[in-house]
Amino acid sequence: MSGGDNLDFEIRPNPAPVSDADRAVLLANPGFGRIFTDHMVTVRYADGKGWYEPRVEARAPIPMDPASAVLHYAQEIFEGLKAYTLPDGGVAMFRPDANAARFNLSAQRMAMPSLPVETFVQSLHEIIKIDRSWIPEDPEGSLYLRPFAYASEVFLGVRPATEYLYLVIASPVGPYFSGGVKPVSIWVSSDFTRAAPGGTGAAKCGGNYAAGLSAQAEAAEHGCDQVVYLDAVQRKYIDELGGMNVFLVLDDGTLVTPPLTGTILPGITRDSVIKLAQRAGRTVEERPISLEEWRDGAASGRVREAFACGTAAVITPIGVIKSEAGDFTMGDGGPGDTTMSIRKNLVDIQRGRAEDPFGWVHRVL
Repeated sequence: MSGGDNLDFEIRPNPAPVSDADRAVLLANPGFGRIFTDHMVTVRYADGKGWYEPRVEARAPIPMDPASAVLHYAQEIFEGLKAYTLPDGGVAMFRPDANAARFNLSAQRMAMPSLPVETFVQSLHEIIKIDRSWIPEDPEGSLYLRPFAYASEVFLGVRPATEYLYLVIASPVGPYFSGGVKPVSIWVSSDFTRAAPGGTGAAKCGGNYAAGLSAQAEAAEHGCDQVVYLDAVQRKYIDELGGMNVFLVLDDGTLVTPPLTGTILPGITRDSVIKLAQRAGRTVEERPISLEEWRDGAASGRVREAFACGTAAVITPIGVIKSEAGDFTMGDGGPGDTTMSIRKNLVDIQRGRAEDPFGWVHRVL
């Protein structure tokens, strides 16, 4: 299911935007996902009609009937990406076409209509253009973009909905790590799994994250920042963190990461790391990684570093790994040189400070 050609957005500016003075106060310390811009994008869908009524309008609550399908059957998907200020004062996104492609893969898995890639990217353009002043001046700040869609049809019955609403909201965010990049501690969950073969692990749907909240709470109880899941079949191999992909760095410089077999999210940052590493001459192995291999490798020195990657933090060093079987530490517990080198390379490309060999930087303004 999909709509037709690209759509022309109706622009309805917010009649009461946040004042310049109040916005400056908010942007002084935006945090992550706590404050939002003046506008949002909405596009409607109906079977037999396709996508229609594309608008940019004032951000406001969404009227919702108690019988809206999403509230009962959880047909919902989302994406996350950022808009950055470039050194020349322009604004760009990083690989929005990849987000559009993943959005449609998620839609397919959740029996939802696909959205034309052109419409997805144009919707991001529109909200960036109208809310450009919300991008923090901090050189490490950005405008976090959240496109999402949900089943809006009013009905009770287990079947794919026939009506959907697509939206984009935007949130100015500061640097993910205030005071510098810090290694995270992770808890290996033995009671919970994130996804099973044939499930929704490769889809970016809200239910995956809701199902992980208990495991995240368990990690916090053990003093850890994040949870890492084992595979649902053998409870032996690393899958991913609650919202990030995992890499190990071996003593010969090889990067190792779990393969995309349908149980983990195909991260865009993950794919970018792989391509950059291969371009730099590094070997990259996509293969199963057992917790035992990770633990023994850390002890022997074979596994020198570990990091997680995702849109929010880009690349996060992993310092301590805790589990019911005991704890172990990567190196001296601090950020590894390879991890930080890869992180710098990727961030510099995203922010227009380094050559973009793959054409990933998508200029908006």
